[in-house]
Amino acid sequence: MPGGSQDGADSTIVDSRSNAAGIREPADTAVDSPAPSAARDRRVLIAALLLTGLSMRTAVTSVGAVLSDVQTGMHTNSAVAGVITTLPAVCFAVLGALAPRLASRSGPHRLLVLALITMTAGLVSRAVVGTVWAFLALSVLSLAGAAVANVLMPMEVKSHFPTRIGTMTALYTTAMAIGTTAGAGLTVPIGSIAGGPDAWRLGIGSWAVLSAVAILPWLAMARSNGHLAAGGVGTRARMLVHSRIAWMVTFYFAFQSLQAYVAFGWFERFLTEHSISDSTAGWMVALMSAMAIPTSMLAPTVPPRYHRPLVLFLGACMGSAYAGMNLAPAASWGWMVLAGIGGGMFPLSLTLMGYRSATPSTTASLSAFAQGIGYTIAACGPVIFGILHGATGGWAAPFVVLWCALIAAIVAGWRACVPRTVDDDLRSRMPTAR
Repeated sequence: MPGGSQDGADSTIVDSRSNAAGIREPADTAVDSPAPSAARDRRVLIAALLLTGLSMRTAVTSVGAVLSDVQTGMHTNSAVAGVITTLPAVCFAVLGALAPRLASRSGPHRLLVLALITMTAGLVSRAVVGTVWAFLALSVLSLAGAAVANVLMPMEVKSHFPTRIGTMTALYTTAMAIGTTAGAGLTVPIGSIAGGPDAWRLGIGSWAVLSAVAILPWLAMARSNGHLAAGGVGTRARMLVHSRIAWMVTFYFAFQSLQAYVAFGWFERFLTEHSISDSTAGWMVALMSAMAIPTSMLAPTVPPRYHRPLVLFLGACMGSAYAGMNLAPAASWGWMVLAGIGGGMFPLSLTLMGYRSATPSTTASLSAFAQGIGYTIAACGPVIFGILHGATGGWAAPFVVLWCALIAAIVAGWRACVPRTVDDDLRSRMPTAR
């Protein structure tokens, strides 16, 4: 397994530095303890990561696949459809930011059980309601599991697999990529089993089965549930604004997410306006999405000493895709492959959350900090892109947004790859705090 021993060495060094420096750590010993010794517990945790990863994006991509049918069935307009497509980023930002504090009260395993139960209930109930406002409200519930898991999954990896951060991150991000692709590609075929104008309801509701199954391994682990100290997590989260490393991880996550949101929201229209048929354009974007599967397998397992070259490589792939789309849009099959490879920035950004924090409690706070701010910034991307396209009638000005985001991501990613942790930054501030 690439980088396995390096993972352990880095983690051990970071933890010993933090303890030697005398930082006052929160009382979260149950979560910060080593991975469960029992082989059975390890297997259950691996199953939990895998099944949760599979279900984390189905609530989003399943609706995207039948959005026009939802509009028709709910008798609503494109403005409300825009709200539906923006809702995931808002929920991920707001609910994700609350996850560490909620976990400090109930414990992370129990919180994940509750969040996945809520997600399952939301997926089922929004598929049967008749009003758009009820659909929107229940969509928030259906996104709760993903919002909480977004933040807690890096912490779970850090807590239970401290010497296998890259491998375990690859496990759940690859599962997430598979679930994302399945939600987009299988929702319509599943709905066609029912037939009729309301076939989309079965399509989007069927994904509740996957989230329901994901509850079971976390329920088994809830008996040995760890606790994060509420005060410690809250203080650490507030202090992250003073950490340069925290901001670099945040900006890397934010600007890679912004590019992804624009790509999934606008690339299909870009292609169709360059004389590519609707069906072909749809398959091209699907290919870009599917490329996330191999990149999610590989990017997190790259040893930490090669993270900076990886940041440059992924950025070069994305930049080549943008240039190619504008210079030779007819060859966009190749550009979509490159854009999909460049999307490896997402699993790498999640991996960095584990490497740039010394303890699971810090990982949870860093994850919430980066994703709360990151998804807020990312949600603005498609809006600004659309405004520029509408104002200019062309694509040159909108693509400036992507180029700026790409440059910002590369710079932030490069600086986030230094062998230093958020805990180091906070420790360095302690003398002045006294």
